[in-house]
Amino acid sequence: MLVLLAAIFVVHIATVVMLFVSTIANVWMVGPSTFGTASSGLWQLCNETCKQLTVSSHDEASLKAVQAFMILSIIFSVIALVMFIVQLFTLEKGKRFYITGAIMLVCWMCILIGVSIYTARFTGKVAKSTSSHHGYCFILAWICFCFSFIISILYLVLRKK
Repeated sequence: MLVLLAAIFVVHIATVVMLFVSTIANVWMVGPSTFGTASSGLWQLCNETCKQLTVSSHDEASLKAVQAFMILSIIFSVIALVMFIVQLFTLEKGKRFYITGAIMLVCWMCILIGVSIYTARFTGKVAKSTSSHHGYCFILAWICFCFSFIISILYLVLRKK
């Protein structure tokens, strides 16, 4: 049981780190440009230098929503990690990690909403690029989506023996 708890803890920490990287780094969409490779993220557009990401007025609300949901997912994931540690030392044997699992499900929903909005509104849009593809941050966000769902289900069914 101790090995299972340690494995869940390590995967949870990896998920938090990947959420930080995918939200902060600016490689959600990548495409060739006249100066090399251009990449855009949630915050900046990088070509040779990085500048603030500019979007059209009707896409601005969508970008703000993606930014907000990705930040919320980080917050909920960190809260769930803290709650896991607290519950690990305070729960009696045989109790379940319901609170931690529920918080991770909220994190999972935030990731789902944020990445889905980005997929629907911004796929293939890199300024000064003719053809683009998804970058590693976009892929990391979907990996975090899977990990957070698996972790949340494990928390909900896990008994402390």
